Amino acid sequence: MRNDFGYFEEDRLKKSDDLKLWQRIMVYSAPRWREVAGAIILSLGITGCSLALPHLVRLAIDKYIINPDLDSAARLAGVSHLASIFLVLVVMGFLINFLQVVVLEWTGQHIMHRMRQDLFSHMLSLETGFFNRNPVGKLVTRLTNDIQNMHEMFTSVIVTLFNDLVRIGGIMLILFLMNWRLALIMLLLVPVIIFNTILFSRLARLAFRDIRTQLARINSFLQEALSGISIIQLFSREKDSLRRFGELNETYLAKSFYQIKIFALFMPMLELLSAVAVALIIWYGGGQIIQDQMSMGVLVAFLSYMRLFFQPLRELSQKYSIVQSSLASAERIFQLLDTVSALPTATSPKKLTSSLGEIEFKAVTFGYDKDLPVVTELTFRAEPGETIAIVGATGAGKTTIINLLERFYDPDRGEILLDTINLKELDIHQLREQIGLVMQDVYIFPTTFKENIILDKTVSDARLQQIIEEAQLTSFVNALPEGLATRIGEGGQDLSAGQRQLLAMARVLIRDPRILVLDEATSSIDTETEILIEKALAVTMANRTSIIIAHRLSTIRRADRIIVMEQGRIVEKGDHKSLMAESGYYHRLQTMQNGLL
Repeated sequence: MRNDFGYFEEDRLKKSDDLKLWQRIMVYSAPRWREVAGAIILSLGITGCSLALPHLVRLAIDKYIINPDLDSAARLAGVSHLASIFLVLVVMGFLINFLQVVVLEWTGQHIMHRMRQDLFSHMLSLETGFFNRNPVGKLVTRLTNDIQNMHEMFTSVIVTLFNDLVRIGGIMLILFLMNWRLALIMLLLVPVIIFNTILFSRLARLAFRDIRTQLARINSFLQEALSGISIIQLFSREKDSLRRFGELNETYLAKSFYQIKIFALFMPMLELLSAVAVALIIWYGGGQIIQDQMSMGVLVAFLSYMRLFFQPLRELSQKYSIVQSSLASAERIFQLLDTVSALPTATSPKKLTSSLGEIEFKAVTFGYDKDLPVVTELTFRAEPGETIAIVGATGAGKTTIINLLERFYDPDRGEILLDTINLKELDIHQLREQIGLVMQDVYIFPTTFKENIILDKTVSDARLQQIIEEAQLTSFVNALPEGLATRIGEGGQDLSAGQRQLLAMARVLIRDPRILVLDEATSSIDTETEILIEKALAVTMANRTSIIIAHRLSTIRRADRIIVMEQGRIVEKGDHKSLMAESGYYHRLQTMQNGLL
């Protein structure tokens, strides 16, 4: 089996893994053992009430209804008394069953809440590369469909499975006590039932796995298609997208019909066995009555118990299908929980006692595919407070440097130091607190403008107003309908690309990091907004180590040093004036941008 989570759902777990799955499922049930124990006790009460009913019917028939030794008044009084007990047991069974459902639902919801929290928390700890390898739709399926699927098992199976097994055992005991010969005849059907159930379980397990896998593919496709709907419409790809979705949908339909066929074969088989059992009881029991070796009440009770005997068998088969579906979901959930981040965490992480902002790359080689390095033997150093610009054609490895500095990835070879400490030895949260990143694509949270700036920080109103002014957002905030309380993002006011980047600048100023990184921050904005960002940068970059990545070379001329990259290697270093004088690669980039070539 491949370790890459993105491919695991195409594989089949070994049969021996089922025990481990159950053990891990029980770990989540353990904190609610009191509720589970209470539900089991309630199930015993439900079973007791249901098993007593056919016995009351037998007593009513043999002792009163067909008893010639009693007069009609005594027989009527006896039947009325037993009918009253029958009614009381039915009501008790209803109330106990209601209470059990409430307890099971409450327990199941809390277990699923914990599992969902653990799963999402674990996903937050995984590295960026994991999410690049795995479609969002599949991950969403884990947190929604698969979790809900396991909820059905907790509420419908764990306790009621015990209840059904107890009921079957109780019925068999009663049948042997009533008439052991007739009970032995019934046992002849048990091997057939067991074989039928085992065959069904194997087929159902595979069917449910395939259905869950295909559903994840559909969710993944829908997420990608709907998030890129404007591109689909722009390039007239509607027919192609519809065709691809149709293929996925047809496959899902075929797999669902296969599951239905399995149930269509298994359920009638149980009905057939039930009919055979009734026929055997009538044939043998009827003969016993004719020979005065069995009472009519025993035969009626036997038929009633046989109905109760096959009812839990049907429910067990249905619950077993839920179990198979839930185990298929559990495989995926625990596989995700077992996915280890590719970024190892230091056992005793070092802390930055005084953040100077010194950055050093030492012979760093890295590739998203280890066989295809993006940067090779990269070596440079940024002094505290220095501004370094990194330029180069698309694909030169500029953004990769930022990904490595933020420790979204670890280098394949070499090391990266912050204030002489290897990034691998630092607490990753403290590291990212020291770096303020302004990217071209800025994520907007669906909340107020103020919350989008401060995020999880606590800041005074005076300081917030100062930051808004420094980020050149004052006029924009004043124009908002409700000022800082205006809701933006999804369900609120939308922002232009320039406004988003000014907002990102404000976020950086709130955090007050020692290192500032601009990743193509001015590549898709108008000249007026770029001027505003330049003003904000003049304040933001003061006394900070800054790294600027840009295609627009006009924004990096004031850098202390410029690093020129080509195909993952540094080819030139120096300031703007000296590099232009060399007439090398940087000079050629400038000339091309100015339209002179």
